Amino acid sequence: MSRKTVTMIVLLSMLMGLFALPVASQEEERWVGSDDLPVNPLECPEGFGPEATEEPAEGAAEAEMMEYDGGQPVDPPDLAGQEITLIDIPKLIGIGYFNATTAGMQEAAEELGNVNVSTDGPTEGDIVQQIEFIERYITQGVDGILFAANDPVAISPVLRDALAQGIHVVGYDANSEPDAREWFVNQAEFNGIAKAMMDSMVQEIGPDGSFAIVTSSFTAPNQMRWISEMWAYAQKCYPDLNWLETVESQEDQNLAFQQTQALINRYGEELDGVFGMSSVAFPGAADAVQQAALCSPDDADEDVAAPSEEEAIAIVGLSTPNQMKPFVENGCVESVVLWNPVDLGYAAVYVMRAVVDGELQPGDTEVEAGRLGTLQVVNGSEILLGPPFVYTEDNIFDFDF
Repeated sequence: MSRKTVTMIVLLSMLMGLFALPVASQEEERWVGSDDLPVNPLECPEGFGPEATEEPAEGAAEAEMMEYDGGQPVDPPDLAGQEITLIDIPKLIGIGYFNATTAGMQEAAEELGNVNVSTDGPTEGDIVQQIEFIERYITQGVDGILFAANDPVAISPVLRDALAQGIHVVGYDANSEPDAREWFVNQAEFNGIAKAMMDSMVQEIGPDGSFAIVTSSFTAPNQMRWISEMWAYAQKCYPDLNWLETVESQEDQNLAFQQTQALINRYGEELDGVFGMSSVAFPGAADAVQQAALCSPDDADEDVAAPSEEEAIAIVGLSTPNQMKPFVENGCVESVVLWNPVDLGYAAVYVMRAVVDGELQPGDTEVEAGRLGTLQVVNGSEILLGPPFVYTEDNIFDFDF
């Protein structure tokens, strides 16, 4: 082989390497279903990820110093200490999760004694219908609106309209754009949920397993944030994990069941785990794995042939204890990540009361919330309920919601 030929081969190899660089960088792209907002992954468990440093996580100082970024109602009536009427319009009504937030709101209203709150909304997770409900109550006239958004951008104009008409607006569970509401009660910080979810999954499938995600929709704001932070945390702590696909279930448990069945059929033994990203998606996914007889071989039903370790599928997600107790009891689900939605609804009413009374104003760093004590203000205009909670067979039967 001539020197000229060897030189050409070397040059061609170098060029191929350069052209291959963009392909490698694609591995760093976020998982489908995430947003493009900044991420701040928490520290890895001992033995995983880069060695811990004494420096704070990037962005932590900025988060503490953020100025208030919420909106303000225009010339609201002075109702400090007076009876107020609130309407709660969640993503949808008739499911266990929002039944629990409603129960918490009613508990807070009863304690306060000067709050009347009712819940109304669509029976499916439809942002168009949710907007129509909000418009209806703006027209009827209420003192405050509580909401959990189906879409953070689409819901914002109607919430701004409410503010423009002097109606107080407080969000919970799923946010809008910040200036479209005064405050948002955040059930747990997104990176905290992400860490709990990923650590729970890795405990079951190992740090190099393959998983898929069943979300509600690619526009659900809290789920987009969780998936983004899960991606960032996995990149940092579990770089060998393999994300396969994200599918939508539209807040429909039957569709979540069908989508999980499709994932099982599509990936076979390659699928080690499934994340259920909502209180509807998680039980639907768990039911599909159970009916496919692919629960952990250590926990499989005695009447069903146990799958091999390679075939078994772990299911981790967010849902209410009552929905997941059957799957935890039979061993198909080991970890349920959530918070207490009763407390979330309870906190939202206390925050609204404090806003109306002038006890919570832009620039404040905390607010009193009844039996929950003092809640902290984070990220400018968010009230933090607290860290996530992991329900297991050891504690899930202590809760009833």
